[in-house]
Amino acid sequence: MMLVDKRWEQFLFIITVLVIVFIISRILRFVVGRFIRGAAKKLKVDPTRYNFFKNAVDFILLFIATVVIFRSIPSLRTVGTTLLTGAGVLAAIVGFASQAAFSNIVSGFFLVIFKPFSVGDRIKIGQLYTGDVEDINLRHTTIKDFENRRVIIPNAVISNETIINSTIVDEKTCMFVELAVALNTDLDKAIAIIQEEAMKHRYYIDNRTEMEKERGEHSVMVRVMTFLDSGIHLRAYVWANNPTDGFDIKCDLNKSIKERFDAAGISLANLHHLLVMKTL
Repeated sequence: MMLVDKRWEQFLFIITVLVIVFIISRILRFVVGRFIRGAAKKLKVDPTRYNFFKNAVDFILLFIATVVIFRSIPSLRTVGTTLLTGAGVLAAIVGFASQAAFSNIVSGFFLVIFKPFSVGDRIKIGQLYTGDVEDINLRHTTIKDFENRRVIIPNAVISNETIINSTIVDEKTCMFVELAVALNTDLDKAIAIIQEEAMKHRYYIDNRTEMEKERGEHSVMVRVMTFLDSGIHLRAYVWANNPTDGFDIKCDLNKSIKERFDAAGISLANLHHLLVMKTL
């Protein structure tokens, strides 16, 4: 009779453990499912891509329940201990072998949670990669650069780099147009030409504040940065509505300013230096 009672007690224990595991599994699947759907909506990706996490939750809970049940029954306790020990060794091996992959997955979760950028944003990662974000998954992020190439960057790399997001809040961009003119250049004349050419460009915008306008500051500031061995370094600050327009402004101004300088008899520093060398 005692043996029957003991087996009945063990049977009830097993049923109780399985019911508890089932309830916890449903709750966790619901929570994880909501998180996945929310993240997929923000990232504009298919949520089924991340469904393996819900299956992983079920597997882990079922494995824990199996170990608990085996260890609670004296005749199966040895098997339970073996399973637990084997799982620890297996976890250590898999963890060591997939350290980089796991790091990418964790970084992917952080990208989803903290959202430094989203699909469609224009970003610069470190000093190497610039482009539009096309896809973010748990292993890597794909961006399309200005040469229409797809650059696939592991999330762990992104987490260790500085990210410049040009899409957040305000896309307006200040471009630096840098020139080096000869030492004998009339700086006022050169600066006036630079400002005129910048203000004529179709993408130029006046980004001055009301206070700066009242103070009479020019909408295109040109600074004398430093003296070089063969010339003077000038930098113009030109504003555009977005980075793409800013890039066009910079390229166009390099050409138009050079043409205006040639017409006005103003030499660039390196050309002046070569002319002097040829004369000697």
